[in-house]
Amino acid sequence: MLLLGLSGCSHEPEPSPAPSDTPWQRLPDAPSARTEVAAAVSGTRIVVAGGYRADGGTVSTVEIFDTATGRWSVGPPLPLAVNHAMAAAVDGTIYVFGGYLGDGTPSAAAFRLGPTDQQWGSVADLPEGRAAGAAAAIGGTVHVAAGIGPGKDTLATTMLVYDTAAGRWRTAPGPPTPREHLGGAATGGKVYTVAGRTAKAGNLAVVEAYDPATGAWTRLPDLPTARGGLAATATCRGWVVAAGGEGQHTFNQVEAYDPAAGAWHALPPMPNPKHGLGLVTVGPLLYTLPGGPEPGLHVAATTEALDTGPCGG
Repeated sequence: MLLLGLSGCSHEPEPSPAPSDTPWQRLPDAPSARTEVAAAVSGTRIVVAGGYRADGGTVSTVEIFDTATGRWSVGPPLPLAVNHAMAAAVDGTIYVFGGYLGDGTPSAAAFRLGPTDQQWGSVADLPEGRAAGAAAAIGGTVHVAAGIGPGKDTLATTMLVYDTAAGRWRTAPGPPTPREHLGGAATGGKVYTVAGRTAKAGNLAVVEAYDPATGAWTRLPDLPTARGGLAATATCRGWVVAAGGEGQHTFNQVEAYDPAAGAWHALPPMPNPKHGLGLVTVGPLLYTLPGGPEPGLHVAATTEALDTGPCGG
């Protein structure tokens, strides 16, 4: 397992106290406990792919949580076992990009699963191996930003951009702050890269946004809680939400960025903090999915949801 740059800062924030009357809803556990998963949404279905199991083995496991029924099911396995992969959805089709192979090599393979498909299909390989980055879709285009690649210990400086209709890749400038184990999301026509870490600097709070219309990156207010190993997603209100992560402990902080206000604010902390987790939204609900409950190689199947408020509010 790759554990680059875990923060050794003695002033690292402690997890926020979780209220006894938490608004988080506990949902059925996933069929298997994993960490360093990739997750994306197709309609009411949340697809959770790949990752590590408890013994450190890399898996091709795919499990699907149906938010309409509240039930988990086993999905078709990935053609390749990977951990630290990146996932995004376009028009109900789930794409999984890269990730580490079992030997720690960043993979360049990419796969798709349509809403009615019974197995994954291959799509064009990434221009280079990439793992521990962030993927976010704007329209029919997926942006794979930051992370590690093409080598095992190389911070990526180029963003990989996939046109799902044409089935072709191109490159674009990567985030001004190269990093890995970050969160990523897209909202309002922009791609957001949130926090992360490097081997030298440890956990970071930096947040940067990319505008495809101009090809330019903009530095935004820092995430209030510096962390790597977190996940990020966009909400139906247009917020970017960051959750979880690891350092000397596992973070339970959940923080939301409102682009209209240009500021971060705190949401209720996770009752069961995790790193390497899946984080998605379906309507107003924010879902936290399997990840590591403690720093390093630990796994959990815990699934929980938080109502983030009316869409469009």
